[in-house]
Amino acid sequence: MNVFDKRCKQYDAWYDTHKAAFFSELAALRKVIPRNKKGLEIGVGTGRFAAALGISMGIDPSPAMLEQASARGVNVRRGAGEDIAFFDESFDYVAIIIALCFVEDPLKVLRESARVLKKRGRIIIGIIDKESFLGKSYRLKKSVFYGQARFFTIQEITALLKKAGFRVFSYYQTITELPEKMIAVERPKKGFGKGGFVVVSAKK
Repeated sequence: MNVFDKRCKQYDAWYDTHKAAFFSELAALRKVIPRNKKGLEIGVGTGRFAAALGISMGIDPSPAMLEQASARGVNVRRGAGEDIAFFDESFDYVAIIIALCFVEDPLKVLRESARVLKKRGRIIIGIIDKESFLGKSYRLKKSVFYGQARFFTIQEITALLKKAGFRVFSYYQTITELPEKMIAVERPKKGFGKGGFVVVSAKK
């Protein structure tokens, strides 16, 4: 995770440079993020999403990232998704936005998410669809950040969630052109297959 410590500001600056893409992702996430509920973001990073979506708590292994998230008003703890330092059934929902492609054991992260979720709690995952034009573009670029990422198809994410005990799925997609070419915020659409960024939601 050293790259996120060393290049924390560079990573965070992407969202300022690509505002239309960022706000499009937020719009898709807002379709499923519960309002006025207690949430946890795993892989909170610099707190961009948590602050905008009202997610009060976040964990991340990067001290530099956590410092920025804290400055944005997010309550943070240093930690990894494979071993979440919270009691069982502590949260109404768990969000994992982009971060699942960077973890060592995705299934363990999802099972830990289920553990800290209350009964009928919701998990929300935002990913770059491996099979989309955007997923293919990121894999070809081999950026300093995504060069070490493991991308997933929507079918793979759904299968992992089922193994972790989740059910009742919904999908929203957005970003239909490269972020650097976007000039307007896109409205999210149900389903997947056209948008590069997909939000997968499921219940415990």
